[in-house]
Formats: sequence, C-alpha cells, structure tokens
Amino acid sequence: MTEFAHDKIVPYTESTRSKKEQVAGMFDDIAPKYDFLNRFLSAGIDISWRRKALSQLKAIQPQQLLDVATGTGDVAIMAARMLHPAKIVGIDISEGMLELGRKKLLNLNLSQQIELQQGDSEAINFPDASFDAVTVAFGVRNFENLEQGLAEMLRVLRPGGKAVILEFSKPKIKGIQQLYNLYMGLVAPKMGGLFSKNKNAYQYLTDSVQHFPEGKHFTDVMNKIGYKETTCKKLSFGICSVYCGIK
Repeated sequence: MTEFAHDKIVPYTESTRSKKEQVAGMFDDIAPKYDFLNRFLSAGIDISWRRKALSQLKAIQPQQLLDVATGTGDVAIMAARMLHPAKIVGIDISEGMLELGRKKLLNLNLSQQIELQQGDSEAINFPDASFDAVTVAFGVRNFENLEQGLAEMLRVLRPGGKAVILEFSKPKIKGIQQLYNLYMGLVAPKMGGLFSKNKNAYQYLTDSVQHFPEGKHFTDVMNKIGYKETTCKKLSFGICSVYCGIK
C-alpha cells in the first residue's frame, strides 16, 4: 500500500499512539461541540455539501447503505430523509461521537432505520458485497492508511454499487485561495480551539487538508484500488469536493 503525506499527519505530534488511536481520542474529546462547530465554522454550508453528495445516489436508490466515519450520524440521518433506504449502518472509531449520534436518532425516531456501531474503516466488519452504496463525509482524510480504507469500502459494495466521498479540498481561484488559506490557517484553528478547548484538533484539520491528495490525484488513487467511472465535482469554488466511484 502507498503511504501518503496526510497519513503521517496526527493531532498530537508528541504522542506515541498511532494515528487511528489519536483520531479516536480527539473526536471523543471534541464530540460535545462537534455539530455546533461544523455549522458555525462553515456558516451552515456543510449541510448543502452533504445534500449535494447524497444526491449522487438518487439514481441508484440504494436499499442498504453504509456510512463510514459517520460521527454523530449527520449523513446517515440526511440519507434516511433523502433516499429512504431500507437500512443504514453508520460506523465510526469514536464511541463519544456515536453516543451523541444515537441520542439524535432516538429524538428523531430513526433508531430502527439507522444503526450506529463502533467500527474501523480499514477493517469493516461486514461481508463482501453487503451494501448498495457507501458514503463518507470528511472522513477519508482521517484514515491511517488511505488505500486500505478505500479498498475496504470497495469490498463491501455490491457490483454496480456506488461510493460517494465528500472531502475538503483547496480552491485554486486567486483571491478565494488567499481568503481560504487565511481562514483555514488562522481563524478555524483559533475558533475551534476556543469553543472545543482542543486547539490541536482544529490545527490537525488544517494540516490534514493541506496534505491530502485531492482532485485528479485522489481519483487516480480510487482507480488504482479498482473503482470505475470515477468523478470529482468541486463545490463552493473548490473548498470541498465530491468524489464518486462505481464497483
């Protein structure tokens, strides 16, 4: 498996724990403020990003859907409302995030349709060809081994099934690029640290985005793993991208 620059980016550089362990601990720590900070730091645009990503699945009408790195279940909940699959499973390595997600499901009366369980994206605990669609929003950047995580997502997809990946990218338009770099480099880490009391988490966000293989580089990785008909659609001037691939 190829090692990518972002694979080595960790939340706590002084820690001897693996990236996976550090990321799990980081999300456990910031879980209570995570949803609020998503809305606040993106001015609510992250909701439309998720909606546009899920709209890529309307044509195939998936009945069994897996949401990888589900966090507190935002994508799973939106998928239930937009796509109406028979069953959605969300997996995440952070039990702290999942606990909050399960409370949301109870409040929304969605616990029968959506199941949230602790799981490793690089060793998905389901048989081959279990799902019609696999989604991951802002999660592949946190994989300890990007290719292994993508290969596992492909393995559990049924033939003809579709993967949809939403991830931050870097805008190339002058002016927008400078504003983005200022925001991601200074504002987001400062504000995220202020509200979550964990400055490392939002500095890690910036650093991992800067080192992530975006655009054609990422679709090339998907092609290497075995995805077909891969596409990349840029959103909000390139701040975010939706990647799709078929099994």
